[in-house]
Amino acid sequence: MDKWMVRASVALAVIGVLVSVYMTIYKVTGNEGMCLGSGDCSTVNASRFSEVNGIPVAVIGVIGYLAILGVHLFENRIAFIRQNATLMLFGMGLVGFVFTVWLVYVEIAILKALCPFCVTSQVAMTLIFILAVIRLVRNPQV
Repeated sequence: MDKWMVRASVALAVIGVLVSVYMTIYKVTGNEGMCLGSGDCSTVNASRFSEVNGIPVAVIGVIGYLAILGVHLFENRIAFIRQNATLMLFGMGLVGFVFTVWLVYVEIAILKALCPFCVTSQVAMTLIFILAVIRLVRNPQV
């Protein structure tokens, strides 16, 4: 994989972690001062869609982005990850992208509110998925 693509994927995952940690803190504390912009993040964060089985969506984001970072970090250090990194990143990117599409639908069609932090995370995950697809096409290991 091209170095710029790895760097871009890592940078996007770091952005995703930071945004997800911020939104986790916001969800746990309920500090409305953390909601910037139109206030739509309050609507999104207070909705029933902001949790999955009691786990905040932001926490799921933190875990997903850290997993992506972990694959990048250990790709050149652990043989199993080196052999499977392309498919691992594609799989995580696909799951993240499908979840992102669902969340965008919820925000636009159901809640009619767009959280700027959520949109940032959604764009980051979409770009990570696109980079993973490019990597898979360029370097199929199947």
